[in-house]
Amino acid sequence: MRFSDPRQESGSSSDRQAAYAAKWAAENGLVLDSALSLRDEGLSAYHQKHVKMGALGAFLELVDQGRVPPGSVLVVEALDRLSRAEPILAQAQLARIVDAGITVVTAADGKQYSREILKRNPMELVYSLLLMIRAFEESDTKSKRVKASIVRQCESWIAGTYRGLVRNGKDPAWLRWDGQAWQIVPDKYEATRLMVDLYAQGFGGKAIVEELQARGVAVATRHAFKQRLHKTVRLRALIGEKELEVDGKTYRLQGYYPPMLSQDEWDALQLQVTERERRKVRGELPGVITGLGILSCGYCGAAMVGQNLISRQRLADGRIRDSYRRLRCSENFAGSGCRFGGSVSVAPIERAIVNHCGDIMNLRSLLGGDRSRPLRDRVNVAKARVADIEQQLNKLIDIMLASSEPPAQFVQRAKALEAEQDKHKQELEHAELELAALARAELTGVDQVWRDVAAGVEAQEYEPREHARQLVADTFQKIVVYWKGLDPQAVENQPISVALVAKGGVVRTLDIDAAGNWTVAATVDIGSVTE
Repeated sequence: MRFSDPRQESGSSSDRQAAYAAKWAAENGLVLDSALSLRDEGLSAYHQKHVKMGALGAFLELVDQGRVPPGSVLVVEALDRLSRAEPILAQAQLARIVDAGITVVTAADGKQYSREILKRNPMELVYSLLLMIRAFEESDTKSKRVKASIVRQCESWIAGTYRGLVRNGKDPAWLRWDGQAWQIVPDKYEATRLMVDLYAQGFGGKAIVEELQARGVAVATRHAFKQRLHKTVRLRALIGEKELEVDGKTYRLQGYYPPMLSQDEWDALQLQVTERERRKVRGELPGVITGLGILSCGYCGAAMVGQNLISRQRLADGRIRDSYRRLRCSENFAGSGCRFGGSVSVAPIERAIVNHCGDIMNLRSLLGGDRSRPLRDRVNVAKARVADIEQQLNKLIDIMLASSEPPAQFVQRAKALEAEQDKHKQELEHAELELAALARAELTGVDQVWRDVAAGVEAQEYEPREHARQLVADTFQKIVVYWKGLDPQAVENQPISVALVAKGGVVRTLDIDAAGNWTVAATVDIGSVTE
């Protein structure tokens, strides 16, 4: 059974198809196996959703695996219930079933399609193709009309001349239409708002699940919840916009829904989403300072990388020993050679930075500079590059238009410029989001956040370490490590020296011993730190 609109279930479509199957089986002396009835409710045969994600797709796989025995009969109301795809694809699906020794019966007209019948009368194959062509053309015409109607509604909404429903795409679960206006569904609204707020504060999926469950909110499996979370935080419905795509063009209808978030809250949330995408952590234990692109060797300037020796023997509580979590210069890793080889445990450095930032006075000293200056510079550079590439593209397009057949290298150059321009546009958008978030940032309470994650970082718990990682990324522009001390050739057992370059230009150097205890060596404010 299949119907493309779920509303058909409440009508006669389902009952009619069931009656056809029962009638045909009775007339032909066969037993209808109701345990294997396949239903694709609300899945389009024109868009092939019933194959990609529905029961028909599962049935075809069973056919391919030989789990539907030859001699079986598949009853459908008509061939258009089987497929409304392009005729060549629809006939291939029919042939796939028939070739496995299965008879397809269209109960509405009593036709049977099997290898024996089609071999005796090949014109039945031609007849089936004609039916498929008609089904496709009907669906294609209907699809074009529906799309044209949706496009008109979207354009009218954007122009301000239409304020009715646009029946396309999915509406948010926390709202329902009462026939006149959108109404909030309180329990779903509160759960979604809590989930979004916790995500924006840097909490991971596990912590959000635990908080929701503690408040009595039912949560599906953790994997399913994470998928839902990642989709939800990107929904423009959160700021009241309906976003839909029609024929490859995206429409955003502002003010379509009651907003859950303000524009400022949305900007901050999208910054969090972007940062997390950039800093996806691989492996068993998230690094607090590694993998962020801000850690460098104090001796040669190359990037420093982390190395967890997780296969080694662990402590009794399951933690990795400090000595097995290493930090080393990437030049040594590559074999080209930093002039000072070796590695150092990253544990005392993590410990010192987290504890240092847990003091409000230290934070105020670190972040007291003009933190917006580096971001403003990034915005200006990105804007300049976008404008420059735009000029180059315009000149190239003029040349191409003037030529009856532009050289291939011109076309390739235009594509390369467009790709580069897209990259700088993304950088511009990201920098502007950071700048907006920075303008709203307050230091009050941030020290407590650092203190809250400290114990979890030390215990090597995933969520607190991931949270601390985000705090490091939000606070520091660069971290430079001198793992043998500022004078590595002087004496042995010198403290590790770390230069913390905060966003805004303040530089603070810490001397750190093997246990992670620190002392401040110097604090400098140079406005903006460059190479």
